[in-house]
Amino acid sequence: MERLYLDWNATTPLRPEAKAAMIAAMEVSGNPSSVHAEGRAANALIERARGQIAAALGAEGADIIFTSGATEASALALAGRGIACAPVEHDAVSAWCDAALPVDGFGRVRVADPARATLQLANSETGVIQALPEGLWASDLTQGFGKLPIAFNWMGVTCGIVSAHKLGGPKGIGALIVKRGTEIAAQLRGGGQEMGRRAGTENLIGIAGFGAAAEAAARDLAAGVWGEVAEVRDILKNALEYPTKEVYFPGWEMPEGATDGARATGEPPAILPNTLSVISPGWKGETQVMRLDLMGHAVSAGSACSSGKVRASKVLAAMGWSEADAGCALRISIGPGVTREDVLRFAEAFRSAHEKHRARH
Repeated sequence: MERLYLDWNATTPLRPEAKAAMIAAMEVSGNPSSVHAEGRAANALIERARGQIAAALGAEGADIIFTSGATEASALALAGRGIACAPVEHDAVSAWCDAALPVDGFGRVRVADPARATLQLANSETGVIQALPEGLWASDLTQGFGKLPIAFNWMGVTCGIVSAHKLGGPKGIGALIVKRGTEIAAQLRGGGQEMGRRAGTENLIGIAGFGAAAEAAARDLAAGVWGEVAEVRDILKNALEYPTKEVYFPGWEMPEGATDGARATGEPPAILPNTLSVISPGWKGETQVMRLDLMGHAVSAGSACSSGKVRASKVLAAMGWSEADAGCALRISIGPGVTREDVLRFAEAFRSAHEKHRARH
């Protein structure tokens, strides 16, 4: 059975450019903090990657602080600052928030005091893209980086959180992007690495892979690859939403006599080009994931960091969906190389599994 991977928002396949850069970095033996030739060679790889990421993000002149991932970058940006955020944020962000921001039925967030708030660029479950207010302290750019045009220097955001494995880089490496001159207190203390903001010998291999992945992702974006992905995602959406193509919102009730098929979790003004979130009333999300996995399809019931827990999506709950419906959500996220034939094959498997479930219940 040929498996089909449709969980790109959880993690992406490693890009060949990133793999090649990592293999090359393995041959560099010096410590990046050493002043001898071997150390300078290692440091040069780090600075090259810093430049690649800055160019891909439109963040030339900003400070790029390498971390172990977006979770650590979130802590570095948010710890101890009394920041407000919405319940649609990733747990790595909301763990540091002291106040909740309101969310509407489209998943859009209203920010009253941007200087004391953080707001994600795009949601990993629903794909909703936010309009970031000027003067925002921080934004989790993780899901948007590589899929959306980003110009950090023009966003009006002080700190940006990114992760390599969401755009074809290795796992275990991320970064905090900071406007030059901003005071950021180190959470990990010891040496003076990363401009004194993050102690510890740098992950040279991961950083090299991150830089190469960011550069390749920027090329794909400029070439229109994600527009093609959006077309495939829309084919999947149309194949799954039956019997009608209406748009559904929290509180929607099935018309009398209609088949209770999958329905999208709303149609916000803008969503990620690769993401589709659907609800199948009465069919638990974790059950859908297990059944489809056995049929050769890798999908998710929500964020990979929380989908292993048996609970309804906090994102959909914040948007107003009932606990019952929010617990029956499925996230499908695709990427370059996933074809029209692939998603139609998935849609056929989904409908078959759904009909069997309905026949038993």
